[in-house]
Amino acid sequence: MCGIIGIVGAGDVAERLVDGLKRLEYRGYDSAGVATVHDGAIERRRAEGKLVNLVRELRDEPLPGVTGIAHTRWATHGAPTTSNAHPHATSEVALVHNGIIENFKPLRDALVARGRHFDSETDTEVVAHLVSEKIEQGLSPKDAVAQVLPQLHGAFALAILFRSHPDLLIGARLGSPLVVGYGDGETYLGSDALALAPLTQKIAYLEEGDWVVITREGAEIFDKDNQPVARAVTLSGVSGALIDKGNHRHFMQKEIFEQPVVVAQTLRSYLRRMENQVALPDMDFDLGQVKRITIVACGTSFYAGLVAKYWFEKFARVPVDIDVASEFRYRDPVLEKGGLALFISQSGETADTLAALRHAKAAGQIIAVVVNVPTSSMAREADLLLPTHAGPEIGVASTKAFTCQLAVLAALAANLARAAGHLSPEEEAEIVWHLSEAPAAMNQALGHDREIEAMAHLIAPARDVLYLGRGPDYPMALEGALKLKEISYIHAEGYAAGEMKHGPIALIDELVPVIVIAPSGPLFDKTVSNMAEVQARGGKVVLISDADGIAQAGENCMATIEMPKVHPLIAPLVYAVPVQLLAYHVAVLKGTDVDQPRNLAKSVTVE
Repeated sequence: MCGIIGIVGAGDVAERLVDGLKRLEYRGYDSAGVATVHDGAIERRRAEGKLVNLVRELRDEPLPGVTGIAHTRWATHGAPTTSNAHPHATSEVALVHNGIIENFKPLRDALVARGRHFDSETDTEVVAHLVSEKIEQGLSPKDAVAQVLPQLHGAFALAILFRSHPDLLIGARLGSPLVVGYGDGETYLGSDALALAPLTQKIAYLEEGDWVVITREGAEIFDKDNQPVARAVTLSGVSGALIDKGNHRHFMQKEIFEQPVVVAQTLRSYLRRMENQVALPDMDFDLGQVKRITIVACGTSFYAGLVAKYWFEKFARVPVDIDVASEFRYRDPVLEKGGLALFISQSGETADTLAALRHAKAAGQIIAVVVNVPTSSMAREADLLLPTHAGPEIGVASTKAFTCQLAVLAALAANLARAAGHLSPEEEAEIVWHLSEAPAAMNQALGHDREIEAMAHLIAPARDVLYLGRGPDYPMALEGALKLKEISYIHAEGYAAGEMKHGPIALIDELVPVIVIAPSGPLFDKTVSNMAEVQARGGKVVLISDADGIAQAGENCMATIEMPKVHPLIAPLVYAVPVQLLAYHVAVLKGTDVDQPRNLAKSVTVE
């Protein structure tokens, strides 16, 4: 979601602040801004839209100052206008904010009653006025922030700049990540290590409720009770080089093509090829004693969890509940003692997933997390950390993070099955073999890129598209529909193939393409019969299957996409590739912003 960077520097900082924002573009945003202190006053430059507009503002009106803050905003309260863009400022302070202030309305009403004037529609401006009031009453920045923070309810990361203290910034976090970076005569704040990568690799992660005062000399960190605390300084390991697209047109395309490599990297952490075993990180609980699993995730990660439900129940015979994170806490779920709660997130910072994790932890659940950022909030709060190794994913629509999640979840399913006594050594060796085949099969799938590109024109004119699948291919239908709607803005829905006759078949006509995901196997014939129902009503079908499936059912289809014949365990990893490529090429044909689709954000840090 929104991105933050702050610098207390030794020279003018505006250019470096913008460079930091460029590293955060992958999160998605709709406005951006910078503020510095110069000659005893706070100065700002803000712009709607992409960073190029802010760069143009700074070129026309340069912004001097050795201490500054910057922000990319994804709109929550208030439209994506310049007046709503961050930083928000009074005569005394400027600040940037990720997250949401849930009680901003009563706070704002009280401030207006005390004569304060607001320039924006945002919840963030409330914090600027609250801190400014305290400064105007004679409090120091440190004391002002200490008094204001307890008034704020919600989730936030803040970076605050002070007119009267030009060599100081204050940051705070509650439910939204913030890191401190340590340089040579400079100190930094950032919403993640990537923003600070060219400045320093020495970072400290603020913990829940922490706030920090930074100067050139370093950082003074306080906990939620305003007590001084020390937080470990670690090396981030994030490269200072800007991630580039190489010879690909978009980051999304590059990340689709990286999947065989990153899935292989991920599986290397979980497969012991010599012993024909699946291994997990050390844990201080007995996986074999887990009697029920609760999976919680959002969006694409939720669909990875749906695939995992099939695997866990088939191989380990452990019952599984699954929830979207935004609903989990509010239905007051029954969580049995000793249950395993599994949370899946690319960033490890997704606000509603993190809140659900804490709810489950308070209810006595064992916490396992599948994340791509091993230093994230979820990772640090887990009993069992299961990292993916996808590398930074810049495209907002998840691709390689999804398939790496599937790889980890397949390994977890095998490990659960062995621990529960449902997997013989011979069966485990077979699973290891098939998982090891997945990267090569995905590479074969990528070999059909040109033919998928050539058929994109069949889908691009549609207003509505349906995806069908059975068993583990049903979540893949949901994921295919999500990808198409995310980046091409075509309305698309995924359905369990057998559910067509229970309502969606009413939508079928010659203008509604139907994408059928159906590898040959025990579910194929039933899926093909549902496909025939579509064709009998004039529906135009694109069949994604292997050679056997296409030979049996491809004759009357509008188009076919042939996949390698693979074991059902790894089929979701392989069939992810064509649905991603189809969505990508349709979006390119329609001319949309593939890497940063409208209204979407990479890391969703508000509920």
